[in-house]
Amino acid sequence: MAKEKIRTVDEGADTKEGKHALILLNDDVHTFEYVIRALIEVCSHDPVQAEQCTLITHYKGKCEVSSGELEKLRAQRRSLAERGLKAYVK
Repeated sequence: MAKEKIRTVDEGADTKEGKHALILLNDDVHTFEYVIRALIEVCSHDPVQAEQCTLITHYKGKCEVSSGELEKLRAQRRSLAERGLKAYVK
């Protein structure tokens, strides 16, 4: 049985099709609860997804928290920035 290859943002598959990614960066200021709440409110994460993204960001330094059209991601990045969180769109 052949294994299916999973395409990731790092391979550039999504960005070539007009999709982009919002990357959250780790900081030493905000609590886990604060970041989880922000991801729920801004990115429409469910609580488990928000917690997982927060842990990945904490341990790896960054995490893709949303993907899609550029304007939507820019608005989400601004909302995260208004909450004092650092993120960028790629």
